Amino acid sequence: MTPAPIPIHWPNGRLTLEEPGCDWLVAARNAGIGIPTGCLGGSCGACEIEVNQQVVRACIATVPASRQGELRVELASDPYW
Repeated sequence: MTPAPIPIHWPNGRLTLEEPGCDWLVAARNAGIGIPTGCLGGSCGACEIEVNQQVVRACIATVPASRQGELRVELASDPYW
């Protein structure tokens, strides 16, 4: 059985439906959001986003299934990037 798409609310006001397991960078691109990247291996932190108030490194993480039925994304603010 294929998991149902997850509604994702983005900081630009868009709502997209993404399959669990989709790369966050791809999901963001689908929403018209550019997430900065650095190492693409999860060590530099340039790609950090907040998903339901949890920090996620978008370059190495995927869209999870959601118990709440939806996800809210905020762009993390790092003074070094």
